[in-house]
Amino acid sequence: VQLQASGGGLVQAGGYLRLSCAASGRIFSSSHMGWFRQAPGKERDFVAAIRWMSGSTLYADSVKGRFTISRPNAGNTVYLQMDSLKPGDTGVYYCANRRAGNWGSKLERDFASWGQGTLVTVSS
Repeated sequence: VQLQASGGGLVQAGGYLRLSCAASGRIFSSSHMGWFRQAPGKERDFVAAIRWMSGSTLYADSVKGRFTISRPNAGNTVYLQMDSLKPGDTGVYYCANRRAGNWGSKLERDFASWGQGTLVTVSS
């Protein structure tokens, strides 16, 4: 599966952005789609994930209540709605696909396909 992330930009603290991840190729019903982010000088961290078939969601504690991951019933796009943004949310955001496996993983190594990333900058 090929992934294309978009929607990043510059926003003030307290603002919002919506990221999109367009997936092409075969999406297995067992797939999980995830968002990770990498802040400058830091490792890539888990942000959110959604189970393709059931729509179950999972969030990092740092974004819970502010970010929402979603997938419309039709199409192969996954969204990350980011509200109440903070400067600490700054980073390159990547979408990723995990073909199958136990639900609940937040590990980068469990996701095999990655998009190119989109930069989010939150100013104070």
